[in-house]
Amino acid sequence: MPIKKTILGFFVAIACSGAVLASEPSNNANDEALPASMFERYTDSIRSLVDRSLNFLGVPYRFGGTSPLTGFDCSGFVGKVFADALGFGMPRTAAEMSQMGEQVKFAELKPGDLVFFNTMRRAFSHVGIYLGNYQFVHAPSTGGVVRVEDMRLDYWAARYDGARRVLPSGQSRQPQSN
Repeated sequence: MPIKKTILGFFVAIACSGAVLASEPSNNANDEALPASMFERYTDSIRSLVDRSLNFLGVPYRFGGTSPLTGFDCSGFVGKVFADALGFGMPRTAAEMSQMGEQVKFAELKPGDLVFFNTMRRAFSHVGIYLGNYQFVHAPSTGGVVRVEDMRLDYWAARYDGARRVLPSGQSRQPQSN
């Protein structure tokens, strides 16, 4: 059963990320000679972040895990994706990550935003990466695997703590309090 959910999550994520990113202009041969604008670099970074996060679907959960070879916990997963896709390190815990970047309202979520949940009776105890269309990818808990879930499900909706936007390299803002 978990394999079927993982495969379904994969296809949902591909459909969602493709739909969100499909509206972006594609590069043609004439554009390659021009330097990328700030917007193009940002969207390329987000596309890389989303793509990299989906590459880890099915990796098992492991408390304290930071490697696809041995497993991820939620913050280890997010840290690995950001390091691989954007080349910069993230704090080790979800609570520390919740202090990065800028706060984002639910209605303004964009792919690549960090979404936080209270899953351990404390604020910001779980983190995932928003994909668009209410979908997020995360490393859930013991016995689970990295997967895509819908934030509108009762479990996640009741535990939602907020979101942060961490801008690509050099654009990160100083930590702000919630």
